[in-house]
Amino acid sequence: MNWITEPWPWWISGILIGLTVPLLYILAGKAFGISTSLQQAGAMCAPNSKLEYLSTFDRKANLWTIVFAVGIAVGAFIATRFLSSEPAPLLPESFDSASGGIKLLVGGFLIGFGTRYAGGCTSGHSITGISNLNWPSLVATIFFFVGGLAVTWGLGQLIFPA
Repeated sequence: MNWITEPWPWWISGILIGLTVPLLYILAGKAFGISTSLQQAGAMCAPNSKLEYLSTFDRKANLWTIVFAVGIAVGAFIATRFLSSEPAPLLPESFDSASGGIKLLVGGFLIGFGTRYAGGCTSGHSITGISNLNWPSLVATIFFFVGGLAVTWGLGQLIFPA
């Protein structure tokens, strides 16, 4: 049982994540990505919205995205609480403050805006898009990394000093 409570090598995790793409296509006929669940949640919360983004969204056909997102959260909870040698905290200590909360709020807004602007999230573009040989997904993935590095090693240090 030790093997399940210890962190797995990156290459095993990578292979398992990579296999979700063809398995989801083969078993359910669906593309892997998580940001559609946010559109689904918005469409469910505002079924009579005047926004075309929400009003034309097929809530019935995309209900699976909510189940998928909840499954990720439940699986992560089970793994960190019951299948880890040391349970991980929900947030690092550096976020247990007002400035940490502001960082999370601003970061969440920017990620949400960027996801919508890019037409998908990092998992959708990087895992599904690239595996389908979509040129825009490759470009988006490159700039996800460029932006992440720029904020982590530059802009983030200036805006949010430790």
